Amino acid sequence: MTPPSLVWFHHDLRVADNPALTAAVKQGGPVIPVFIWAPAEEGPWAPGAAARWWLHQSLTTLDARLRKRASRIVIRQGNSLDILQSLIRDTGARAVFWNHRYEPSLVERDAAILGTLCAHGLHVAPCQAGVLFEPRATLNKAGNPFQVFTPFWQWCRSRPEPAPPLKSPSFLPTPERWPDSTPLACLALEPTVDWAGGIRATWRPGEEGAHRALRRFLRTAASGYSEHRDRPDEERTSRLSPYLHFGEISPRQAWHAVRTHVRTHAEKHRGAEAYLRQLGWREFAHQLLFHFPHSVDQPLRAAFANFPWRDDTTNLKAWQRGHTGYPLVDAGMRELWATGWMHNRVRLVTASFLVKHLLLPWQAGARWFWETLVDADLANNTLGWQWVAGCGADAAPYFRIFNPVLQGEKFDPRGDYVRRWIPELKHLPAAWIHKPWDAPKAVLAKAGVQFGTNYPEPVVLHHTARIRALAAFAKLKKEHHDES
Repeated sequence: MTPPSLVWFHHDLRVADNPALTAAVKQGGPVIPVFIWAPAEEGPWAPGAAARWWLHQSLTTLDARLRKRASRIVIRQGNSLDILQSLIRDTGARAVFWNHRYEPSLVERDAAILGTLCAHGLHVAPCQAGVLFEPRATLNKAGNPFQVFTPFWQWCRSRPEPAPPLKSPSFLPTPERWPDSTPLACLALEPTVDWAGGIRATWRPGEEGAHRALRRFLRTAASGYSEHRDRPDEERTSRLSPYLHFGEISPRQAWHAVRTHVRTHAEKHRGAEAYLRQLGWREFAHQLLFHFPHSVDQPLRAAFANFPWRDDTTNLKAWQRGHTGYPLVDAGMRELWATGWMHNRVRLVTASFLVKHLLLPWQAGARWFWETLVDADLANNTLGWQWVAGCGADAAPYFRIFNPVLQGEKFDPRGDYVRRWIPELKHLPAAWIHKPWDAPKAVLAKAGVQFGTNYPEPVVLHHTARIRALAAFAKLKKEHHDES
């Protein structure tokens, strides 16, 4: 009789298109799904509060899907290697399957575990599941990692298309005796004080929720995605990011669903290509994280290590809570706090405001997003913040400073997004909603807006902040030029 196999779930909390699970089934013998909660092994980037909430729900739904296949998830807490070895002894397993992770601390951990298990004669088979293209093999003609997106994306599109998704196994062979499992509640992933009501009302974690979101996107938003994806006042994005992060849907499932949809809906081709390009940015982020692991907390461009960031806890807190006095920025930060998510265009504007208007370090913003986003992904978070700050790969030029008023007028022209998240401004006319300080006193009085009482004065003037930021960035550029 073929001995059991362990399938060690990471951020691949799905049954369909799960290479590790499929490989274990093909191995023959009982299959024992395992999840190990080991936040200490992720170093300073253990999951934040919003992500932990999501993880709890996702593990619940994964267990339900496994039970429909006569299986279940075995949950343990502690050192991953110790737990795997314990399970191997208890079950007689002779094979362990898992899907790759690309976070620096976990790359090292998994490599060490691989070496130890192989040395003990086990069959160990890490698989590729969370990306379309393996970062280890994603190199330019000179054999170096890509640091500019366009040639990276050209390289990706020159490769064969990602393989079709694997089908979901209808049944999983079970062991004669299941090993003990820690109750999910004992992991204490959910908050003891229930602040997650808005997140719970917004999202449906799990594999079914992921495919529901994908179907909605294809049905209602894909055709106009390229033209409307920057509009936070409209439901024109896929909102798949948390599902992709937790592996409740795989990138190739998303890829092939979009490609298949376009074959029968030619009018959606432009929007589909724009969305696939966004998947490309996700790939770009993961290959950067893999090849430049120090970039999670250090600038990829070394010169930025000497940038004169300010230390201003008052303005940092104002930004975190959506009290900067700039409506688009504040709306974004309040959406984040309430739902664990923020529209990507608004992420760019809020991030730019922190690092360029307030001259506060991008690491502080990355840490806040990490704690509050349900889709907090180390690769995407790092790329996004370094891009805005101008210190990363393919970064925005230092002189690109988003004007939050103009951004609001362009991408939220009626002010609907601001009104949704800042009710104290909901009665302002569209002409003034992105710059309420310029509104006539009579308009403010009629709208019930009282600066300093129910809505703050701007913490900094755009014109002044822009001059200050340009001077700081220009000085850094000159110093770097002189040194080189």
